[in-house]
Amino acid sequence: MAYVGADPVPYFAASAVSSMATFPLWKAATVGQSGYALKAQSALGRFWEAAMPPYRGGFVVVSGRTWGTAAIFFGSDEGSRWMRRCGWSAAASSTLPPLLISAYVQIANQPFVRSSTLLQGDPQVSFAHKCNSPNLAVLRHLWRKDGVAALWLGTGVGILRTVPKYVTAIMAKDVMEELLAPADGSASSVLFRSAKKSAAASVVGATLTNPLDVAQNEMYKTGEGFWPTVKRLQASEGSRWFFRGVEKNVFASAVPIALTIFLTDTFTQW
Repeated sequence: MAYVGADPVPYFAASAVSSMATFPLWKAATVGQSGYALKAQSALGRFWEAAMPPYRGGFVVVSGRTWGTAAIFFGSDEGSRWMRRCGWSAAASSTLPPLLISAYVQIANQPFVRSSTLLQGDPQVSFAHKCNSPNLAVLRHLWRKDGVAALWLGTGVGILRTVPKYVTAIMAKDVMEELLAPADGSASSVLFRSAKKSAAASVVGATLTNPLDVAQNEMYKTGEGFWPTVKRLQASEGSRWFFRGVEKNVFASAVPIALTIFLTDTFTQW
């Protein structure tokens, strides 16, 4: 019997809804990890201030996250099934597809990630706030100032933080798929099982990679390399920088991943 592949539409629909719904969380985490100035005094007030408009570069962030997340999850699921049919081990089948696809997505999206991060509060690019295409204005500025390589500054760090995040999430999703009891067929049972699988798959990677998120955002601001950035952060903040914005990052990274997994399962049932 010929193999019938999965339908990519639920993956893209779930990724689009998740990306739009969680954009304010992404913005709050980006502002918090970048250390941009905020006026509020309380932790809740700073979070609220960071998450509120203006949403500069919002379309670029949402569209980039939509295609990237959908490609990672769809490609990983289909790649894992193909590898298992070819006789690969469960560990390799769960690891290699998200490893390769998430690295590709990070490289492709990197210039837009950097420009969008700078737009959230860096005074160096305030000139772009009134442009019709602020991301393109920032990219032109970086190219003229530091050359084309500046567009991909921090790509290595981005791969180091993004790849483990998705590999861990997809491996945890596959493990939970095996460990959880099958749903009894009712809609509530299917959704509850999916919710447990989604939550377990999303939190660990976001927490472990927070220091790399902080370092990358600092590199965007200063143009420094990775190790000079780490040394400066360690000298000025001690080990506290490891946890800078971690609570926002858990929301900004874990919630979209969990929501994407949950919505994909939901849409697939329709």
